[in-house]
Amino acid sequence: MPIQKEADRMELGECTRNQGYRDVDGGSAVADDDDDAAADGGGDPEGKRDGAALDPDAAAEYTQIQPYAGMPKEVLLLHSSKARYRVPREILFWLMVACTLALVTLTVTVIALSPRCLKWWQVSPVYQVYLRSFRDSDGDGVGDLKGVQEQLDHFQYLNIKSVWVSPFYRSPMTDSGYDVEDFSAVDPLFGTMEDFETLLAKMHNIGLKLIMDFIPNHTSDRHRWFNLSRTADPHYKDYYVWSDCNGSAPRPNNWVSVFGRSAWTYDEVRGQCYLHQFFKEQPELNIRNPHVRKELTDIIHFWMGKGVDGFRMGGVKYLLEATHLRNEPQVDPNKAPESVASEGDLYHDYTTSQLGLHDLLRDWRAEMEVYSREPGRYRFMVTESYDYHEVDKTMMYYSTPLVQESDFPFNFYLLDLPQNTSGSWVQLLVQLWMSNMPKDQWANWLVGNHDKPRIASAAGQAYIRVINMLLLTLPGTPVTYYGEEIGMENINVTDSQTQDPAGKYNESASRDPQRSPMQWSADMNAGFNNKTNITWLPVHPDYGSINVEVQKEDEGSVLAQYRFLNTLRQSELPLQRGWFCHVHADANVFSYIRELDGLNRAFLMVLNFGKESAITDLSSIRELPDQLKVLKSTNQVSDGKTVQKSRVPTEAGEGLVIQYSTSTRFNPNHPEQCYISEKACYLSAVDILYKC
Repeated sequence: MPIQKEADRMELGECTRNQGYRDVDGGSAVADDDDDAAADGGGDPEGKRDGAALDPDAAAEYTQIQPYAGMPKEVLLLHSSKARYRVPREILFWLMVACTLALVTLTVTVIALSPRCLKWWQVSPVYQVYLRSFRDSDGDGVGDLKGVQEQLDHFQYLNIKSVWVSPFYRSPMTDSGYDVEDFSAVDPLFGTMEDFETLLAKMHNIGLKLIMDFIPNHTSDRHRWFNLSRTADPHYKDYYVWSDCNGSAPRPNNWVSVFGRSAWTYDEVRGQCYLHQFFKEQPELNIRNPHVRKELTDIIHFWMGKGVDGFRMGGVKYLLEATHLRNEPQVDPNKAPESVASEGDLYHDYTTSQLGLHDLLRDWRAEMEVYSREPGRYRFMVTESYDYHEVDKTMMYYSTPLVQESDFPFNFYLLDLPQNTSGSWVQLLVQLWMSNMPKDQWANWLVGNHDKPRIASAAGQAYIRVINMLLLTLPGTPVTYYGEEIGMENINVTDSQTQDPAGKYNESASRDPQRSPMQWSADMNAGFNNKTNITWLPVHPDYGSINVEVQKEDEGSVLAQYRFLNTLRQSELPLQRGWFCHVHADANVFSYIRELDGLNRAFLMVLNFGKESAITDLSSIRELPDQLKVLKSTNQVSDGKTVQKSRVPTEAGEGLVIQYSTSTRFNPNHPEQCYISEKACYLSAVDILYKC
């Protein structure tokens, strides 16, 4: 059938462009017309191509099917099983598996070896706003919530991330808001709840955190709970600490209040005495009553639900009292009992730090932790407890590896700094905290607050710069009382100007001098109130030269130095989370090193707290290079100077931040002089921190 065969060849030839095509059944290769002709005896009569016979192996290779565009899947599958295609494919597959496993392993390793990220309350100073004195927005002479909102750019300018605002609860203001009439309301003096919510939202929008005061120890005597308790309402009867007595008989015991005089006051309505560890207008809550504890827990939930970022738990050591109500022992046993009238006359064995206190705080912390589960919304807790020489009691407020309590208790020991202006004294105060602090915990430092004289007045204006340098280069979180960043001082308050009830009882106990209005500018009322000529306390007369506006324009100002050091602290790993090692202390100078293992950059601080200039010899510290360059001095003319480590000069009140390069660490050879909260090392090859 030659005609049919020819037709088949023609049809196949027209439809096929690949000369090596093999049919699905594995038949012979489709040849071109010349090959067909040769097979039929036509074409080349000699049976040759190009004058040579086809080698059998070459012919077989020639007839192998070659991949081509548009091939059907049957042909593709036929090729995919060949070794030259299968082997590269398997190599690529296993290579991808190996790379994926390596990436997962690397990620897990980095996470496992990485130290914990610093939390927001560790990154920057906590800035304390005393609300009455920060900024008055409505001209009534008293600072308010809208006033804080108007000055949010000040925190950004300072690179502050955390702001603690003093109480703004509804209150009769007997104790400047620490006597609370309603824990769930904003006092009209400071604004409205809407003002608070707006402030909080605006702070969060620019990355600021808000810490507020929680005052669980007492309420105002105008609080609804107290009014119901004094009438012996069945539910509220035991909301406060009551004891039998009468108006003329001796009080239940010899307990005295923080502000002096008896801690008991007779209530004619109930016919009993109630306890108050502060003013008589601040009756003591009976926190052993489960209903009271539930009320306080509900308050925590109320403000956490609003979005507050943390609480400062005020006066916590006074939360519980001994139920037996025995007399406390006198410091001077020979003193007549009837003359015992001040806090310092007694050992407060039964009115402070009672058994069960820390269980209570841990319960409240657990309630706060519920709100910390949201990513990026960790809720901070700091406790306030003046324990003076009993530093071990203060350290008990720290969390433990098993139980969460406060992130840190306030460190008040640097408040004693003005008692002895010397380098050795400052070293003693710093070591007192660092040597007693539990392992892996975070330190904090403050030199002033609303209850203590301003450090610029207590220590002297000449020392405010070196003190700020100390706070911002020590390990841990600095706490800055408003105005310390510009060197504000106490004011003089006359009897007629006195606002503090403590000052009305005892002029020397007045806290008004350190609560004067913030000095924003040289304008009327220092820019605190630019609507009326009213301020709740007088403005300091030096506000024309000591104010934010003026110091922003001066590169050598207290404000400029504060801003520089705070920015440096947050950008440099050794200052942020490195080792602290004290290397020298004498009658004038306190010196220490901040370094991080693996990082060849370290910092040396040389701070002169004495009354005269000094030449400090650090030549015995072999880890320091012989020549040192000053990065920042409290005396601007010394910036950039090079000094010899054997002769580091400082004037009285001068501080130096010296940055140097080294491959030799100080801490391995001097462990007794060094402290660190959580050890980390730097790996320069990949620019990461890791646990070491």
